[in-house]
Amino acid sequence: MKYENNKVSDLQIAYIGGGSRGWAWTFMTDLCMDDSLSGTIRLYDIDEEAAKHNEIIGNHLTERPDTVGKWNYTTKKTIKEALTGADFVVISILPGTFDEMQSDVHLPERLDIYQSVGDTAGPGGIIRALRTLPMFVDIANAIKAYSPDAWVINYTNPMTLCVKTLYHVFPKIKAFGCCHEVFGTQKVLKGICEETLGIENIDRHDIHVNVLGINHFTWFDQASYKGIDLFPVYRDFIEKHFEEGYNEPDKNWANSSFNCAHRVKFDLFNRFGLIAAAGDRHLAEFMPGDEYLKNPETVESWKFGLTTVDWRKNDLKERLAKSARLVNGEEEIKLTPSGEEGILLIKALCGLDRVVSNVNIPNTNLQIPNLPQTAVVETNAVFSRDSIKPVIAGSLPERVRALIMPHVENHEYTLKAALECDRASVYKAFLNDPQVKGRASEEDVKKLVDDMIANTMKYLPEGWN
Repeated sequence: MKYENNKVSDLQIAYIGGGSRGWAWTFMTDLCMDDSLSGTIRLYDIDEEAAKHNEIIGNHLTERPDTVGKWNYTTKKTIKEALTGADFVVISILPGTFDEMQSDVHLPERLDIYQSVGDTAGPGGIIRALRTLPMFVDIANAIKAYSPDAWVINYTNPMTLCVKTLYHVFPKIKAFGCCHEVFGTQKVLKGICEETLGIENIDRHDIHVNVLGINHFTWFDQASYKGIDLFPVYRDFIEKHFEEGYNEPDKNWANSSFNCAHRVKFDLFNRFGLIAAAGDRHLAEFMPGDEYLKNPETVESWKFGLTTVDWRKNDLKERLAKSARLVNGEEEIKLTPSGEEGILLIKALCGLDRVVSNVNIPNTNLQIPNLPQTAVVETNAVFSRDSIKPVIAGSLPERVRALIMPHVENHEYTLKAALECDRASVYKAFLNDPQVKGRASEEDVKKLVDDMIANTMKYLPEGWN
């Protein structure tokens, strides 16, 4: 890369999963709206045709007169070609297909185990990890061989286990996981602050928070806006609006598979005294299965949704159709900032800025002193030139730590299961998971594991046969 006039040119970014029909377009849009970075995006995907489509879409963005960030998009046939000489590596992949995810999410319903996402915790997250982690072993080994000094940004779920695997294989890797759930909760605090205090146009970045937990089960133990402690503001709002919840101005929980009224957050605050900092769909999956996810009626009463895989399949059809229109010039990508921070973090690591943001990395520096050093945790970190310095977030309250520990234990069981093709460790993880624990007999749970593994066998290493 080259530096001149507070700009970086000739930046080399390898995009693994470069055929993405969703996140890639978000990444491209943010890049093309920032004139301080330019270079080459090397797209690599096992679906080479999908990567070539994004090459066309990305280069068209560069040619548009209304874009200022100019990039050359090129498809690479091998991961070696994509990685060699890369300054940054972005990983955003779908392990398997939605047919496998159909089993991940919906097969446990035969034991009355309902999942609102199914990609991080619970049965769905565990089985998805069995497909994903062997791929991350290969990716980590390739990075070690071809771009060991590159910064690696992971967006793939299950986030914690993906990052854990990268470091397990290549301990010196410079990898971190990015997730926008914290930003969403900052936006909720911004909206509540504006509504209750009469302050207009608060910048989400001015909501300062201390982040601690694990991905999709993060918490704030401090939150402020320009000297105002937001905990009393949040508490007062909940006392007045617990039943109806909070609907963000541009969203309605009932009209989306992803939105919520934040009532699970409110309930967790009343019970544990911290602000839970993820969407309700994610938070519910870390709690005992007889609470927020007992059955579809319970889910509806808490005003969030079960994201069905049929919905995801229909959404993919629409995105495939959109990809075709973008490739053929029948539609243009709208230049709307995503609100993601990936580009800001790249700029900071290049030395153009200094940014504090939440990040998923190993607990090596005991950012959360009462979680294991081997855990991958989510806290704030300071990003600056070629440096990520994690913030010491402090200890979790014991009652919250008790909620998190079964999942930290399951990360160890699942990593062992994925790397050693160890069915017994999958059984342990299922029986230890709060969504499953106490919901069915051990015999029925083991039968569920066996059937779910059989349904995803096509994407598992040979050792499972």
